[in-house]
Amino acid sequence: MNRPRPRPRPSWTRSRPRAARRSQRTEDGGKILAVVTSLLAGYTGLYSLQAGSKAPVEDFARALSKELFGRNVSVNTIAPGPMDTGFFYPPETGDSVAYLKARAMNGDLTEIEYIVPWVKFCLTDGWWANGQVFFVNGGFTTR
Repeated sequence: MNRPRPRPRPSWTRSRPRAARRSQRTEDGGKILAVVTSLLAGYTGLYSLQAGSKAPVEDFARALSKELFGRNVSVNTIAPGPMDTGFFYPPETGDSVAYLKARAMNGDLTEIEYIVPWVKFCLTDGWWANGQVFFVNGGFTTR
């Protein structure tokens, strides 16, 4: 008998069991911190690919924080603003850099040194925070 082959499931249905298996390997009392972008809360053009790739991470972390709730595992995301790195400058123009700098405190882009204390906090003393997005961006944007 010639049976039709089953249709492949969408990728999101395949990834869910894998994520569940990984969450079982997370130790009780552990911490998960994902890096997203403050641009998710902004209304800025030319960043659709970056925002589109980071938005699911934010939602996934929030949902995972509830799934791991009884295991004392904190799951959070940190959302820096535009960062002063080599990755930032190539696609930008002088005007766009000036515009983005003007939107944060002191007319500055986010430096890696500004983020490190927040990462340390989330992974140590910040155990009580769970399911949160920390916008560490000098006031670049809020939600």
